[in-house]
Amino acid sequence: MAPFAEKSRFALYLGNRGMFPAELQQEARRELTDSLRRLGHEVVAMPYEATRAGAVETFEEGRKYAAFLEENRHAYDGVILALPNFGDENGAMAAFRDCDKPIFIQAYPDELDRMAPATRRDSFCGKMSIMDVFVQSDIDFTIQKPHTVAPGSPAFDANIDYFDRLCRVVRAVRNLRVGAIGARTTAFKTVCWDEVALQRHGITSETYDLSELFSRVRKLDDYAPAVTAKRNRLAAYAGWSKTPGASLAVLAKLGVAVDDMVRDYHLDAIALRCWMEIEAELGVSPCVVLSEMNDRGIAAACELDVANAVMMHALQAASGGPSACLDWNNNYGDEEDKCILFHCGPVPQSMMTAKGEIEEHAILMNSIGSGCTYGCNVGHIRPMPMTYGSLLTRDGAVLAFLGEGEFTNDPIPDDFFGCAGVADIPGMQEMLLRIGYAGFRHHVSVAEGTVMEPVAEAMTKYLGFQVMLF
Repeated sequence: MAPFAEKSRFALYLGNRGMFPAELQQEARRELTDSLRRLGHEVVAMPYEATRAGAVETFEEGRKYAAFLEENRHAYDGVILALPNFGDENGAMAAFRDCDKPIFIQAYPDELDRMAPATRRDSFCGKMSIMDVFVQSDIDFTIQKPHTVAPGSPAFDANIDYFDRLCRVVRAVRNLRVGAIGARTTAFKTVCWDEVALQRHGITSETYDLSELFSRVRKLDDYAPAVTAKRNRLAAYAGWSKTPGASLAVLAKLGVAVDDMVRDYHLDAIALRCWMEIEAELGVSPCVVLSEMNDRGIAAACELDVANAVMMHALQAASGGPSACLDWNNNYGDEEDKCILFHCGPVPQSMMTAKGEIEEHAILMNSIGSGCTYGCNVGHIRPMPMTYGSLLTRDGAVLAFLGEGEFTNDPIPDDFFGCAGVADIPGMQEMLLRIGYAGFRHHVSVAEGTVMEPVAEAMTKYLGFQVMLF
């Protein structure tokens, strides 16, 4: 499991056209490498002496670069295709025909006082040619504004930030392993998913019976080092003044058992059948366990929503912070662009206004009785810009929607249980119509920040999802 802020690693490609001065390539190699490293990225590049001027121009040089990419395929997450001068289409096509990583095309700007044949670049035009032949050859690529941009400039830094987030989503979702712990929550047909559809998009679903989780919990000693560490972690993570110590002890063992399954089965994210068997068998609700997992970067969806565990994982990768799976739960008075997003307690503490207070589950205790549902993490989501989205499978396809809005500091009634926040989403009523007609579920994943665009491009262009944007 990668840390939130792990930056993408980039392969550097330099495109050349022989009538331009070679020193442009040498200067660009140094500038681009320095700029990318300054932004926190590892850079791999073909040795300078491998080709004329250390760049790619001919078909043969392109084949050399393709071999370089294949030999180093685990050392980079995306490619920076840089054009210090016009570049050459033949070399680029040979280099990237079989590349399965995102490609960002960057073109150097000309300077108005250096337009003589000996000093001009013509990268503006060369970028058009590279894009043209890539479209002809079905080679996917990414571009940003402005059309030409100098390394080290604020615009260049913004371009790389965008491409970094896109690459992190592709890296996170390709070969993703999601653990489904328990059967689909019986009452919720809305969280069904197609394992084969996900697998065809590189995402593996691994399913486990709740009996394995219960067995792991019961085999743990109350004073085992891992259980003690988890109990101390949870005790510091939230307030427990309303919860018996025995419930904290069970939740600690539950947390260790789930962590052990994540480790033993090499899972990147999980979805848990969170009611009613856990409450009946163990006497706790797992909300705070999921909250704590989300807070340290393991996307954990409740109600066995595997599809939204995928969306949560993608949003985490793009935002560099935790995510949460929430219900589209309540209108907010007559405010057409506001609603209350809520769940019983899996919201990560770092997305809350303060530490949550662990209480009984106010809804489930009506069915199962008092004393068996401690674990609900009660609090409020703090004000922040946010990106939201959801995901489902249908007829072998993976469908998603994405949008941006913000959590506000609007008050929520004191008798509201669980963890909730007021979301302000421009055009919300139209959005709800569209996702309703499209058959999306009552869950939505959220993460801090405005990262819709790189997530959407990663999903549509490089992962093959069908995405609606708002």
